[in-house]
Amino acid sequence: MIIGIPKERFSNEARVAATPFTVNELLKLGFSVCVESNAGVLANFNNLDYEKVNAKIVDRDTVFASDIILKVNAPLFDEVDLFKHDSTLISFIYPEQNSILIESLKNRNINVIAMDAAPHISRAQSIDALRSMANITGYKAVIEAAHEFGKCFTGQVTASGKIYPAKVMVIGADVAGFSAIRTAKNLGAFVRVFDTRKELEEQVKSLGVEFILLDFYDKIDISDSYTKIISRNFLDKEIKLFTHQIKNIDIIITSVVINRNIAPKFLTKEMINLMKPGGIIVDLAVLYGGNCELTQSDKLITTDNGIKIIGYTDFPSRLSPQSSQLYSINILNLIKFLCKDKNGQIDIDFNDSIIRCVTIVKQSKITWVPPIIEKNCRLEVNEHIVKENKKPKKKNKLLIIKYSLFVFTIGLFGWLIDSLPNEFLSHFTIFLLSCIVGNYAVRNVAYILHTPLMFVTNAISGILILGALMQINNGGFVGFLSFIAILITSINIFGGFVITHRILKMFHKK
Repeated sequence: MIIGIPKERFSNEARVAATPFTVNELLKLGFSVCVESNAGVLANFNNLDYEKVNAKIVDRDTVFASDIILKVNAPLFDEVDLFKHDSTLISFIYPEQNSILIESLKNRNINVIAMDAAPHISRAQSIDALRSMANITGYKAVIEAAHEFGKCFTGQVTASGKIYPAKVMVIGADVAGFSAIRTAKNLGAFVRVFDTRKELEEQVKSLGVEFILLDFYDKIDISDSYTKIISRNFLDKEIKLFTHQIKNIDIIITSVVINRNIAPKFLTKEMINLMKPGGIIVDLAVLYGGNCELTQSDKLITTDNGIKIIGYTDFPSRLSPQSSQLYSINILNLIKFLCKDKNGQIDIDFNDSIIRCVTIVKQSKITWVPPIIEKNCRLEVNEHIVKENKKPKKKNKLLIIKYSLFVFTIGLFGWLIDSLPNEFLSHFTIFLLSCIVGNYAVRNVAYILHTPLMFVTNAISGILILGALMQINNGGFVGFLSFIAILITSINIFGGFVITHRILKMFHKK
């Protein structure tokens, strides 16, 4: 079968659906590949790059005559007539928003496979193009915000005075949100994160940022960010929280979408007026209506009080070479599911749950919405079972073991009192107390500080040097061993404290 790669004609689109690397991999699967002239120019892939991997450079009409069409965006209506009957389209489709387009493709007997419909199961992660693009979107959102902000992100102390770090607030800890968090943190900003899911608190804090939790007890689905429609009461409390936080924030990045089609508006005009002049808002949910009341699609606007609101929808295209590489690999992995025999032929097999989920039209029949994958159901049920049933049982078992060990220890200690010398008994008592104190001390230390804690406790263990100093005067072999012990423990002590100091400096703002 022939795979065609047309040039994207969607506004502000610079990506291409296949790079020279993935074209070479497609040829290994037995396909022939033709690329429309200059299809990858905006992503820094020229015609010569494709010709080097044995792809054919053709015109627009020829590429649409291929058996399989790989695109980034859904085709325009005037492109539908160019498709060959019985061909297959693989691209972003967004079926719930493009029902008329899907009907047109069905009427031409075109099989349609949506890259945005990948199921949330581990086996489908390699084809999850939405996740790939969201990762780039979060990164680029911070870069665009930094450009418009016009100030340093990181704090500095100079001869001219102190520069305070930028304060960034990320609302929605999804894929794009986490990417934005990491990027802003790496640039030196002070980052706060808000999300409805308390389960994410530890994961967010592990990045060294502050997690803001709303004191509101409601049943929030943990499978996706804001996956259920939030109640009006919850939204009111959320707005109140943001109103309090927004006064001291320089940059806000939002990416909150409910059920993949609704963006709640929690950044009101009144709240924006409370921000400091020069503040930035990046609304990543603009495709679904936006989280900010003033956001305008594909525009950068400045409010009367000097707040810049970025509503770009083409963040992945602004990093087109990287985005094209990731997206084309997602498509390549999908084609490997479709072409298991590596014979250059695809088979849209509905027995494969992944292929069933991503297929929108097959043989002139609209197959959207797909059935729920049984594995997903089991996973969801298992999550609740683990939380509601397994954990208590595990806790009960741990308690039984804990108390059994406690009783055993008391019995052992009583036996030692009767059978061992008093001097040894005092040392043994100190050892047990040290174990108990150390256990509770380590348990109350944040996970992120475990590495420096390990080094500093390693240094403290160098207390053994005292014993070596007491024995070094004996001379002979004992004196030699004491010298070696002093040398090694000295390295342990000084090295441990130096490394601990260097690690802890990473947590301080300069």
